Amino acid sequence: METSIENKSYHVSDRGYYGNFGGAFIPEMLYPNVEELRDNYLKIIQEPSFQQEFEHLLRDYVGRPTPLYRANRLSEKYQTNIFLKREDLCHTGAHKVNNTIGQILLAQRLGKKRIVAETGAGQHGVATATVCALMNLECIVYMGSLDIERQAPNVARMRMLGAEVRPATSGSKTLKDATNEAMRHWINNPTDTHYIIGSVVGPHPYPDMVARFQSIISEEIKWQLKEKTGSENPDYVLACVGGGSNAAGAFYHYLDQESVKLVAIEAAGQGISSGHSAATTALGKPGVLHGSRTILMQTEDGQVVEPFSISAGLDYPGIGPQHAYLFDSGRGIFMSATDQEAVEAAFELTKLEGIIPALESAHALAVLGRLGAGSSETVVLNLSGRGDKDLSTYMKYLD
Repeated sequence: METSIENKSYHVSDRGYYGNFGGAFIPEMLYPNVEELRDNYLKIIQEPSFQQEFEHLLRDYVGRPTPLYRANRLSEKYQTNIFLKREDLCHTGAHKVNNTIGQILLAQRLGKKRIVAETGAGQHGVATATVCALMNLECIVYMGSLDIERQAPNVARMRMLGAEVRPATSGSKTLKDATNEAMRHWINNPTDTHYIIGSVVGPHPYPDMVARFQSIISEEIKWQLKEKTGSENPDYVLACVGGGSNAAGAFYHYLDQESVKLVAIEAAGQGISSGHSAATTALGKPGVLHGSRTILMQTEDGQVVEPFSISAGLDYPGIGPQHAYLFDSGRGIFMSATDQEAVEAAFELTKLEGIIPALESAHALAVLGRLGAGSSETVVLNLSGRGDKDLSTYMKYLD
């Protein structure tokens, strides 16, 4: 389908780029690994046997399709029609498992015996440890030591599932540093190890591969919304963005539908200008991070600026290259929410709808009052995870 913005494609090019963003900027020792993936991933995931196993596991193990729920009291408050895509109801409690199921099946077909991963909030780590237990593969998860402290329940879950959780103690001791350590491990173990990246970041083909596995989200939204409203297309699709895997999945089948506004919400932390933020598009500029050219927060001489967010899953100094292109091209609308706004939005959803959201998703909820959606318009918000992992944070705000 042709797009009205200069007929641009928002999907990856044959060279692994989204506009000027993407590519594979990697050390020489990683080339065999990345080339092996690039040469095989599309062929493997399009095989009927892969598709059959993937769909079977998503249905019978993950619990898909996840419901598309009309939030009546939230809709009444904001005077618009708000639907929540309930990824919080997936097995393991977030959308992350859609991707780890896909990648573990890919790793098996490539003959890999060990899985390495990074995690921030711990949901991707749990989802990776889960599928490794399912498939009887060794699992090593790198996690920032700060995140290990603030996401203790997920650390316990990973260990119970048989994964080894290794702390990243450099830098800000969060997601960026865990990613650095996981990549370093992969470089040192190139032949028998597959690196399951948890978001739409990293060298090509990871951003595209992860987006494809997460695209089940928007695939389901289209038919579910048609059942409920008579139209496949909402007016707005909202999702939080750190690296951006849940947003990539929610946006995927709407990228070329110009009538659908794609709204990505970043973490403003203590405020965009506070020096303690993770609002990449407001504060960043183009550069290379974790193997791809994207937009990231950096100093004048190119050093990565440490991000800050109450939410471990959004505590990342960049965004995926596809999101960078959506921002740069004007196709995506990028907004941000502060820590305080996210917490208030989480409590609001809990009290109005009886759903406790993850802090990540709460950032998307926080912009509903600023969206400007009309009473006849439809808003789909991707509720990417549940809030039990964040209870220790929420407890600090209880009366």
